[in-house]
Amino acid sequence: MIELKDEIVYNNLRNKLNLKGTAMKTKTTYICSECGYKSPKWMGKCPGCGNWNSMQETLEKNEKKMSSVVSASAALSRSPQKIGDVKIGYESRCATGFRELDRVLGGGIVQGSLILVGGDPGIGKSTILLQICQKAGENKKILYISGEESEGQIKIRAERLGITTENLYLISETDVETIIEYINNLRPDIVIIDSIQTMHRQDIASAAGSVPQVREATNAFMHIAKGMGISMFIVGHVTKDGALAGPRVLEHMVDCVLYFEGDRQNTFRILRAVKNRFGSTNEIGVFEMRDTGLCEVANPSMMLLEGRSENISGSSVVCTMEGTRGVLAEIQALVTPTGFGNPRRMSSGIDINRVLLLIAVLEKRARMNLSNSDVYINVAGGLRIDETAVDLGICTAIATSQMDVALPADMMFIGEVGLGGELRSVSQIEKRLSEAAKLGFRTAIVPKSSLRGVKIPEGFTAYGVKTIGEAINIIRRK
Repeated sequence: MIELKDEIVYNNLRNKLNLKGTAMKTKTTYICSECGYKSPKWMGKCPGCGNWNSMQETLEKNEKKMSSVVSASAALSRSPQKIGDVKIGYESRCATGFRELDRVLGGGIVQGSLILVGGDPGIGKSTILLQICQKAGENKKILYISGEESEGQIKIRAERLGITTENLYLISETDVETIIEYINNLRPDIVIIDSIQTMHRQDIASAAGSVPQVREATNAFMHIAKGMGISMFIVGHVTKDGALAGPRVLEHMVDCVLYFEGDRQNTFRILRAVKNRFGSTNEIGVFEMRDTGLCEVANPSMMLLEGRSENISGSSVVCTMEGTRGVLAEIQALVTPTGFGNPRRMSSGIDINRVLLLIAVLEKRARMNLSNSDVYINVAGGLRIDETAVDLGICTAIATSQMDVALPADMMFIGEVGLGGELRSVSQIEKRLSEAAKLGFRTAIVPKSSLRGVKIPEGFTAYGVKTIGEAINIIRRK
């Protein structure tokens, strides 16, 4: 039996989408594909975000009279509640079958949440969502809506991944109003939209994938998710720059944004939460792509350090905090004499501007001559690091490559480097040292200020230093 609350939500949204009988007129507007800025005329540069050639022509239909009016019963049913009176069900979270994915989501799928999954083509977005259906389908009804594949193509992929649940329903559809009809009739617990760029509304004249279509389709699905308590996954395409295609408001509307990182030619995939209203942000989950689908990697540090060469210069190990977990990674540096007038600086996995800043600190504070050398930086394993606690590892990798000195295999580095060459303290130093000790590391160079009141693991030696020069002197003695 349909609940009154769900019936009201469905009818209100259907009235908003069904605009038959209302007086309409069409006008031409120009909308920025990057930020959603609207303008009545075309402009070469968007005033909102400053991007060039991003204004796209769009035909919009304006209503002269709104036909959807919330009834008195609807207003009463949606009256404000005290926070103490709001009830949360015992099954407010649903396990996905992947501990790594549950960690990224903050403990599982929250009922009524809207989750956006983005990444490069072929990196595993549709694969992991289909694999979720196997575990969640044990006691949940799932509706998989595809705008890119037919039901038969999805069935072939499901058989390859070993999906045998009976609670998975498939439909190939792109019309938003028709999809809402399916959701109202089936009453699923989880809905998967693959992808949002293929969805369209008939009352909007622009093509599917345009800024108005993506914005309004997401808004419609958000009302369904919140009003009916349905958990929704939305697949989003990315641009050539790696950002999610469509307006920036798309990321603001959803509850959780997950990004797939890594190279498609590499078997490992990193799933990062850049926004999460129900858990910690910047949490990562590591997966390996196999013939049977994505398999979780229980120890990412071991995976990232696998194949690490010993007794080679320009290699250092750092520990970065990814959400609530410490992850060890290898920083590789190559310093070679330049063959041109201007030395080259290239970086993969670390912001190039941060690398340029640290090179300037080494030249000024550590008296290293790098002005006639090319410097290349790489984070092994495809991980991207934004934390400043790896500054010391970057500096030591550059210094040892310049000096052609190999670091001890059991030494790692933690610390932020300031413009004066000083080492600043970092957070959660105990957790970082414990993670390093588990993987067999016995020595660490850390900021001296970070060692106050810190319990050092048994058999572990931590050298506290104040400047980058002191750290390089310890390396020379080793």
